[in-house]
Amino acid sequence: MRDFFGKIGETSGFMMAGMGRLSGLLFEVFGLLFRAPFQKKTIQLRHLFHQVVLMGVDSFAIICLVGASVGMVLALQASYQLKQFGAELYTGSLVSVSVTRELGPLVAAIVLSGRVGARLAAELGTMKVQEEVDALSTMGLNPVQYLVLPRFLAFLLILPCLTVVADVMGMVGGFLISTLGLSMNPYLYIAKTFDALVLKDIYTGLIKSGLFAVLIALVSCHQGLSVEGGADGVGRATTSAVVTSIVLILVMDCLSTAVMYYVLPA
Repeated sequence: MRDFFGKIGETSGFMMAGMGRLSGLLFEVFGLLFRAPFQKKTIQLRHLFHQVVLMGVDSFAIICLVGASVGMVLALQASYQLKQFGAELYTGSLVSVSVTRELGPLVAAIVLSGRVGARLAAELGTMKVQEEVDALSTMGLNPVQYLVLPRFLAFLLILPCLTVVADVMGMVGGFLISTLGLSMNPYLYIAKTFDALVLKDIYTGLIKSGLFAVLIALVSCHQGLSVEGGADGVGRATTSAVVTSIVLILVMDCLSTAVMYYVLPA
């Protein structure tokens, strides 16, 4: 019994220490952002553009595929249940609201945490193992400013944009499966889709995507810069970055949904 509670305490202490390190990295990043207007070359625009291309352009196709697939599955499941109550025409309303408020941001964040977050952790971890991060410090360069800041800003710019893409593709997928596969009236489906959408549905999803972007960027960069050892350490950091990011995304999604439900007006 003592060992059981000891393990709980050890795990809790490890989690609290990790959250403390993430908070420290977050404060350092925001401090650099606030000082950027008063300093020259705080952010290398070419590095930022390079990261935007790697994260956004290269992820566009897979976001479209996953978003459309989620919309199709959601339309099929919704139609199956609504048909029992004679409310099949509301399938478009359910798909549009669910995708914009919840599934679009969540799908885009999880896909990017696996595709981009893992790459960031492995990239920075390899640089740490090869002592390139220490070399930057020796040259008088701040590793957080030079390595983390461009990736953080790129994530903050790209994830909301890809969330919009996932939203659109989700609604397109729902439309295609409903009109072609379930023989619904396309004009009625489109009318119900846009009748159900309100501004709150759209900006709720975009706020969530911004929060998810902060989490993924911080966790991935922190895991990469914390690597110890050789290739094994890089592998463990990459795995930990993806798993931790997904867990924190789900927790943040639950908390933000509850807060926005009670706080934000309709």
